[in-house]
Amino acid sequence: MLPFAIADLPPQLQERVVCSISAAIEYRLPANLLLAVAEIEGGRPGQWVQNRNGTYDVGPMQFNTAYLRQLEQYGIGPADVSVRGCYPYRLAAWRIRRHIRHDAGDMWTRAANYHSRTYVYNTAYRAKLIRAAGRWAAWLKTYFATVDITSSVPTSPAPADVHSVERPTTRTGIPYVQRTITVAPASE
Repeated sequence: MLPFAIADLPPQLQERVVCSISAAIEYRLPANLLLAVAEIEGGRPGQWVQNRNGTYDVGPMQFNTAYLRQLEQYGIGPADVSVRGCYPYRLAAWRIRRHIRHDAGDMWTRAANYHSRTYVYNTAYRAKLIRAAGRWAAWLKTYFATVDITSSVPTSPAPADVHSVERPTTRTGIPYVQRTITVAPASE
């Protein structure tokens, strides 16, 4: 049974929320971060949006066709990212995790690389991402039991393969899932 907050959402938003949270858990990303990306991208299954540079953004997580060329080696194409269901969110979480682990810059800049690495576009997306992640963090705190990641889990280096490593637990022994990032007010 879905929590009250999710059950009251329209079906497309239910899918976005459930799939974002489950993909965030699978790829050990903050759920509010993935929810924020999904909100900003705002795509729908089957949707193709043409960009000024001739590429297209495809599906619910608006994967760019230029990036899809890199995924062809894994047998992943436009049909995979444009479908209904959680697979596009899982692919987005995989990609965002790779950006966070391998790109330069702070965490928000790295996550904004999902949209663009071009400074002007990345900066604008980053600002939207921080605002949206703050709203989703508050929503998650209201409707879900969350863990304070800064005090509940001992620090350790990120595992090379999340599927082969035992997940840390909280002080109460409950399996830990990082769900939120604390957003500090901008000093601009």
